[in-house]
Amino acid sequence: MHSVPSARPSEPTIASLRDTSGDGSGDSLARYWTFYEAVADAQLTRWLPRRPSRVLDISGGQGHSAARAAAAGHTVLEVRDPERRGRPAQGRPGGAGRTAPTVPLVADSGTLSYLADGCVDAVVAENRVLSRHLATEATITEIARVLRPGGRVLLCVDSLTLGMALLAERNYWAHLSDVPSAEVVLVPWPDGTITRSFSSHQLRELLADAGLEVEWIRPRTVLSPSTVEHVLGESPRALQRLVRTEMGARQTDESLGIHLLASARLR
Repeated sequence: MHSVPSARPSEPTIASLRDTSGDGSGDSLARYWTFYEAVADAQLTRWLPRRPSRVLDISGGQGHSAARAAAAGHTVLEVRDPERRGRPAQGRPGGAGRTAPTVPLVADSGTLSYLADGCVDAVVAENRVLSRHLATEATITEIARVLRPGGRVLLCVDSLTLGMALLAERNYWAHLSDVPSAEVVLVPWPDGTITRSFSSHQLRELLADAGLEVEWIRPRTVLSPSTVEHVLGESPRALQRLVRTEMGARQTDESLGIHLLASARLR
């Protein structure tokens, strides 16, 4: 017997979601990652200061947030981890393929001791960099130190939803049972790396302990990958409509989706 193709794609597996490269290589979620990147662009554009400012980007040199902030007229200090310094930032959809110059700093994005107190107006920590730095408290404290009073930080981390799904996928049932009472949730990945996942409550507490006032916490996207894949499969031109829908969705700090996005201000 031959199976009949489903009219709608099934919900993607965690295996297909854990690749955050966004290039869709070897992945059935290429349309979703295109949508994800467009949403990230729109969120950053909305968040950036309205007047020219000094922005520190500690996303590790792999993302495109630094180039977008520079293109918006800001002076951007871009910290690139030594092992990734050869990978330049690239243009993003909507940027006409152009990149604006940034000031590169080849240094550890987890410790900012090479920067003076209160030297930047804003910090961007995209690309899940704070989930990869397991001692996140120390990095957040450093972010608060280099921000001027009233300065803001935008950050993206792995959600507890993703962390629990990865643990279940790898049959770490004992670890999974400890999650509800755990203050720190570390997740082993199939490639041998370990990342840290956060609930919205844990993230809010982490920022508050560093002297930062949380403005909002929300999922990166509330639209499911299967919904996005289906809509864009039917109508590729619907991308901007989907992005507008996402941007207009009610903000919630529930730990939905694979990544959480947060904005906080130094008191």
